[in-house]
Amino acid sequence: MNGIVLIDKPSGCTSHDVVNIWRRLARTKRVGHLGTLDPMATGLLALMTGSATRLAQFLNQQDKTYQAEITLGLVSDTYDAEGEVVATSAPIPDWSVIEAALLRFKGSIIQTPPPVSAKKINGVPAYKLARKQVPVELKPVELEVKNLCARPLSPTKIALEITCTAGTYIRSIAHDLGTQLGCGALLSSLRRTQAGDFNVTNAHTVPYLTQLAQQDRLAEAVIPSKDLLPQVPAEHFGDLVEAQIRQGRDFRTSPFVVPPGAPLVKAVSRNGELIAIGQLKIPNLYHPGTVL
Repeated sequence: MNGIVLIDKPSGCTSHDVVNIWRRLARTKRVGHLGTLDPMATGLLALMTGSATRLAQFLNQQDKTYQAEITLGLVSDTYDAEGEVVATSAPIPDWSVIEAALLRFKGSIIQTPPPVSAKKINGVPAYKLARKQVPVELKPVELEVKNLCARPLSPTKIALEITCTAGTYIRSIAHDLGTQLGCGALLSSLRRTQAGDFNVTNAHTVPYLTQLAQQDRLAEAVIPSKDLLPQVPAEHFGDLVEAQIRQGRDFRTSPFVVPPGAPLVKAVSRNGELIAIGQLKIPNLYHPGTVL
């Protein structure tokens, strides 16, 4: 089972918990992910399994889409409802003021990650330092919010749909919005619906995956490696060329199959297994930069 499995993560467990469940079900240690979710969050968790973990470099920087709920008039040390929540006494602005403030979060933004986050400081996750009361200072990063739609749910609650670049913290958007409005705010719910080409509508629940494993049908939930990166052209090769590619030798492609000058190519075995991702050297000559 080499490929990606899409899981609809439930609230109340960590992404690492879900990774461990998949390791147990699939009986493999080779598992990666395309971005974790906080314990409170639900939705799309894309796990790379088997040799497909080597494809992370091509997939982990893709855009992500979230559905979020922000509550005004509350603040917390984690920027979400799971932290130590404190109510503020500041008045809640009118929707027109909130809507205008939200416009500042669309496009290119500078964001400081939350102090309780997985960002590492000298190799140590920030959340571990924060729990020990060690001062945490994280560097601001430039990100892009490509789409932001908002609507009021109540005088103190806002529903958001956000598409953003990888590494964006929706908790920080909630916190920074509250700071700008002067009333404070926190993230009260979050669901990831999209990550690159993958949508939560195609994701499986943990109970369903457990059922498939019990029926020896778990492979049905895995998207094969050869079907990933659909924008990259693919060519099939016989056993001899496959062996050469696995040895790291350059290989040629047909100009009738792979457009000349394509920067990457998927080399696929005659059995339909992804052998390697080839990197262009000269037209129709590729080096197997990533061998599976």
